Amino acid sequence: MKLENWIKQNTFHHSDFEDLDALVKMKKEKNLKISLCIPTLNEEKTIGKEVVLFRSELMSRHSLLDEIAIIDSGSEDRTREIARSFGADVYLAADILPGLEPKRGKGENLWKAIYQLSGDIIVYIDADIKNIHPRFVYGLVAPLVFNDEIKYVKAFYDRPLAFSEGIRPSGGGRVTEILVRPLFSLFFPDLSGVIQPLSGEYAVRREVLEAIPFPIGYGVETSHLIDVYSKWGLSAFAQTDLDQRVHRNQDTRDLGKMAFGILQAFLKRLKKLELITDMVDINNVLLQFVAHDSDFEAVEHKIVEFERPPMLEIPEYIERLKELQEEK
Repeated sequence: MKLENWIKQNTFHHSDFEDLDALVKMKKEKNLKISLCIPTLNEEKTIGKEVVLFRSELMSRHSLLDEIAIIDSGSEDRTREIARSFGADVYLAADILPGLEPKRGKGENLWKAIYQLSGDIIVYIDADIKNIHPRFVYGLVAPLVFNDEIKYVKAFYDRPLAFSEGIRPSGGGRVTEILVRPLFSLFFPDLSGVIQPLSGEYAVRREVLEAIPFPIGYGVETSHLIDVYSKWGLSAFAQTDLDQRVHRNQDTRDLGKMAFGILQAFLKRLKKLELITDMVDINNVLLQFVAHDSDFEAVEHKIVEFERPPMLEIPEYIERLKELQEEK
């Protein structure tokens, strides 16, 4: 499929799927089960609102979601307590597949959700969204329900940044535009049509999630796009405009760490796909500087993009998969 055709045919707006009764009807006709995963780490300010909204609108009022699960990295605030009190299933990532050495990172939570949750489709939503709305789920799930050829749906949106004095009308996506989009344009031109490759909101079929590796850190979203594209091609993707997402801002140093992790995962895939050869071992220490009056302090960050293998390579998951198939 040519990129221009893909953009026209596989780019949607959430309003295309506002008829939730029709969506739920099709879900039931296809005997699909849909799970929502919200990865968390110290999100007590926003997690309660998300759980309440999704339970009331997409479970009670419309039976689109079959389960809402929090996969937590070890929050030190009341995230897990609040989520549980409002009816979410709450899991500590370290307790899932306890035979494996635990790792810390968002990608770890997303990967372990494949084992823990039972959905044929899993939709991932970040926990820090201040303007949460049901469209964040149904806008991503609907293309998968209505079109069997689509396997992976990404969100895109305007990203105004919240400040104490109000909302800035535009902004965000700095790592995408400075790093990821140029890299995609160089090595995977088709993927440059994905408007926000680093968005934390996406819905995916189980058959896809279980077949690809998961970086546990910053590189998970970029790696997913490359791996799915390599296996299934551009036509496997769709993207949905969710209008606007309000969230907390990250400073430049944090974005530098993100870019460093993404670049490691990206280079690993270039080597695996033999798009570059004879690559030397890369350094995994990022050096940044902090200014103190007239002095500059050098700060080192060791960032290693450890990856979990495809879930299909985990023996415990094979047994779990048998259980899920029997339940259906």
